[in-house]
Amino acid sequence: MTASTIRPAPVRRSIVVKASLERAFEVFTAGFDRWWPKTHSVGAASQKRALMELKAGGRWYEVGEDGSQTQWGEVMVWEPPHRLVLVWSVDADWNYDPGLHTEVEVRFTPEGDGVRVDLEHRNLEAYGERAEQVRAKIDNPNGWGGLLRMFAAEAEL
Repeated sequence: MTASTIRPAPVRRSIVVKASLERAFEVFTAGFDRWWPKTHSVGAASQKRALMELKAGGRWYEVGEDGSQTQWGEVMVWEPPHRLVLVWSVDADWNYDPGLHTEVEVRFTPEGDGVRVDLEHRNLEAYGERAEQVRAKIDNPNGWGGLLRMFAAEAEL
């Protein structure tokens, strides 16, 4: 089977957060290190911090306990406080691969007394024959759904 015939569905997850639009966006981006689990690491060293440079073209990366930096991708679209698109360049073995391009789009929409956060991880066909395997990893209880719950716990007032 070739990469051109593999088309796994994007992973889509949503959560409603009891916070203002601005707070939800700030916690997801500038506050990324406050909610991203240290266990979700791709660096050789244990993760000390997870960071996002707050601009289009900025890096999305981690800093290890030893001071090393491991990039995960970059910020492709920066539209605060409504939308963010991140390039995810982490391969099927959880290593940074600058040639790999999948996208994580996050939208923030006011809803009732909170904010609906919609996340879509797409272009998974870039993983070729391992696309369904990667999809299963990022769509399991510790994947994007669980990460959004951690984010919501940090963002809620």
